[in-house]
Amino acid sequence: MQDRLKKHIRDIPDFPKPGIVFKDITPLLQNHAAFEETIRSLVERYVDQEIDTVVGIESRGFLFGTPLAHQLGAGFVPVRKKGKLPYKTIDISYDLEYGSATIEMHTDAIEKGEKVLIIDDLLATGGTAGAACELIKRQGGDVVECAFIVELAFLNGREKIGDVPIHSLVSYS
Repeated sequence: MQDRLKKHIRDIPDFPKPGIVFKDITPLLQNHAAFEETIRSLVERYVDQEIDTVVGIESRGFLFGTPLAHQLGAGFVPVRKKGKLPYKTIDISYDLEYGSATIEMHTDAIEKGEKVLIIDDLLATGGTAGAACELIKRQGGDVVECAFIVELAFLNGREKIGDVPIHSLVSYS
């Protein structure tokens, strides 16, 4: 499956800045068969794990998280950049390669003891996913796993996520 999906992920050199090779999933989203295979693979992995909530990280995590949550019979919770959510929030700041960022979620998004699956399109340095794990833990949720469509394994992002299991459909070493 990894080879089939890689055919629908294109490299964009020097985006968003020189020296970076951006992994663009837009072609995967545009191709019905590839998108369906992606969602089906994730559903098959998690269907028996009694996931209560799927957390999607802004913004491409929303694209995979909502159909996944729907098919799992779970709720969906967005984790967004600071200032984008309308209700009371909790937030966390974390370091990026060049600077810092803050993400947040609603204070009533996760109930104590809920089994949570985090999804995003890409695992790079792990800062955003690690911060999302911390937000969920603060609310008493149990992060079952972090799932990614693409993992840039050479950036060692798994290290920032700690002891939470990680599943990636496509990996670049």
